Amino acid sequence: MASARENAHEGATDRTIVDPDAADSTIVETPTDVVPVGVQRRRVIVASTIGTTIEFYDFYAYATATVAVFPYLFFPKGESETVALLSSFATFGLAFVARPLGSIIFGHFGDRIGRKATLVGSLLTMGIATFLIGLLPTYAQIGVAAPALLALFRFCQGLGLGGEWSGAALLATENAAKGKRAWAAMWPQLGAPFGFVIANGLFLVLVLATGHDITESEGSFIDWAWRVPFLLSSIMLAIGLYVRFKLNETPVFQKALDEGKKVTVPLGEVFRTAWRPLILGTFVMLATYGLFYLVTAWVLSYGIGKPENGGLGIPYLDFLVLQVITIWLFAAGVPLSGWIADRVGRKPMLIVATALIILYGLSFKLFLGEGTTELEVGVFLGIGMFFMGLTFGPMSAVLPEMFPTNVRYTGSGISYNVASILGAAITPFVATWLASQFHSPVPVGIYLSFLALLTLISLFFLRETRDDDMARI
Repeated sequence: MASARENAHEGATDRTIVDPDAADSTIVETPTDVVPVGVQRRRVIVASTIGTTIEFYDFYAYATATVAVFPYLFFPKGESETVALLSSFATFGLAFVARPLGSIIFGHFGDRIGRKATLVGSLLTMGIATFLIGLLPTYAQIGVAAPALLALFRFCQGLGLGGEWSGAALLATENAAKGKRAWAAMWPQLGAPFGFVIANGLFLVLVLATGHDITESEGSFIDWAWRVPFLLSSIMLAIGLYVRFKLNETPVFQKALDEGKKVTVPLGEVFRTAWRPLILGTFVMLATYGLFYLVTAWVLSYGIGKPENGGLGIPYLDFLVLQVITIWLFAAGVPLSGWIADRVGRKPMLIVATALIILYGLSFKLFLGEGTTELEVGVFLGIGMFFMGLTFGPMSAVLPEMFPTNVRYTGSGISYNVASILGAAITPFVATWLASQFHSPVPVGIYLSFLALLTLISLFFLRETRDDDMARI
């Protein structure tokens, strides 16, 4: 005769619950599966890092093409170089407008049905849109439909990334060991520099292979090679989906489901009960976004721009090398900041990082003035990238910790992605306009310092969340 325990197993669902405070050697039984906590956490590290790497790879591939390719192929000829570049930056910024909408859509399902299934959906949305960009006909082939489709697929990229980041952050934080949430949460943050290296490294290889010069509007790179990074995203997408299908639901969210504490309309609930964290979280992220898109998207256009147009005249190939090298300082700053944030707290770590960004913004004339050498530009990029790692690293712990479980996906996603509009969507556009109007990088640096000052002010109102219980409702 079967025991009561065996009978219970027969009628159970196939899921794994892992105690987030358990040691790695602890095994937590479920009715149909037994998974060591250490195995589950390693799966989470791999899945969250690979997933965000793919998403950011897709995003950065577009960012690079925004400067090097799209002004030539997707906008009417006869426009000035500055107008074509600004038009290209406008479609680049469109994704940031879509990201809050993506955080609402995917956040709804993430807080209603779970983190795992929603993350699969966001990855598919981003990956398919990126692949289709690689197949797009140009303006010369189909006219105005070309930039219209480019804008549509860019919008879809924004939707996907809008749901991706918060889901990956929750996957990491809700599975983390006690006292190590910032360290666990920094793994998906590494997807940003990793994705950047892969995307820009691939463009670098293609530029070398085709002998392309940024001043050329034709040749094999413009004809077909630029499409390769977008088409290869399909392979990365398949890898990411495979890894994510092997995951279990997070224990914190599963606990909320078991206790019947999920809400019917997460968006309404988060605006009703957590509107203060929404606003505060948005401004906490402002400097992070402004810094990164200045030292990647804008500085690329400024660095390779012709001196007669106010640029530095650095060869495109040389600038790509500088970016691919200095991005590793970004990667180095992420784990360092995660480690510090677990020991001294999120708030002091971010206050110091933001103060450094303010000073960095005031140094633009020193590094980017007239007669700037490539070495000086490399130092400028390296410092900016390292500061980016310091401010970005703790964010995947800070924002989720600000919201209760039943609206955490929606709330953290909205804050993160609304900040992307204010700090990233318009930043390359504003910076290009400022540099063009004043023929100097100084106003651009002042603009960055202003964004960082707003973040610094918001940080003084931030409550320290290092010791908060993630299972609170």
